[in-house]
Amino acid sequence: QVQLVESGGGLVQAGGSLRLSCAASGRTFSSYAMGWFRQAPGKEREFVAAISWSGVSTYYADSVKGRFTISRDNAKNTVYLQMNSLKPEDTAVYYCAARPVHTIVVSTRGYDYWGQGTQVTVSS
Repeated sequence: QVQLVESGGGLVQAGGSLRLSCAASGRTFSSYAMGWFRQAPGKEREFVAAISWSGVSTYYADSVKGRFTISRDNAKNTVYLQMNSLKPEDTAVYYCAARPVHTIVVSTRGYDYWGQGTQVTVSS
């Protein structure tokens, strides 16, 4: 079992930055691939970014490529999402997710564990 707790969301103006954190419980965090997803009101949950167990491989949605950076610190059982040049369309609840294999996938169905989410609001 893995428990995930996100933090770092908030209200920011367009063009600003936020860094989300996801703290994971459990001694096997380093063997999990991790992902960030988001869900805006009235829309389906969508993939944002993912990182392999080692941190060597990352993958991004086209909508955030070049603006967001995913990283992890296995010693701290934490994964991060650095979000720069934020746009109003980035407004959503952001969720951290974990899957107990090494490889990255972009589908929500590929992840077994989810956090409770953190709200990000970008004003224009």
